[in-house]
Amino acid sequence: MITLRTARPQDAEAIARVYVETWRDTYAGLVPDRVLIGMSERRQTVLWSYALRDQQVMVASAGESGVIGFGSCGAARGVDLPYQGEIFTLYVLPDFQGRGIGKRLLGALFGMLLRRGMDSALIWVLADNPARFFYHAMGGRWTATREEDLWGAALPEQAYGWSDLRKAIASTGP
Repeated sequence: MITLRTARPQDAEAIARVYVETWRDTYAGLVPDRVLIGMSERRQTVLWSYALRDQQVMVASAGESGVIGFGSCGAARGVDLPYQGEIFTLYVLPDFQGRGIGKRLLGALFGMLLRRGMDSALIWVLADNPARFFYHAMGGRWTATREEDLWGAALPEQAYGWSDLRKAIASTGP
């Protein structure tokens, strides 16, 4: 049984594990290899310990497997687009993908944003990331592109946006 809940400070290590594993699986060939090789669960645990203080984070857990996915959100950062909120992260371990967990997490994050008074949201995704099809299937509309200089490489990104989170939540329901 998969359960969703708000992340707690003691989840930082499990979130870091999911983050590193999903990055290595998802971004191989999309970001420089040295970035993926150099990722550290220890370093990510410290970073997520701090992030849990500032961001809204939801985790998905599965019995003895523990945390198998997570997502984070908050106010839209530094964009000149008509969206109030932003989904910062959404990751599910590869062995648990395709089971509707990402869909449930996305709906829960939309709910968090709504409770904070934000009724629209966007997410930035690497243009070559297959996850962009997931966001489109979840009702996100391609709304912008940008090029980010990350790790010394110019990486194209696409933004998908939802202008009405109440409708978006209805489309992510069971």
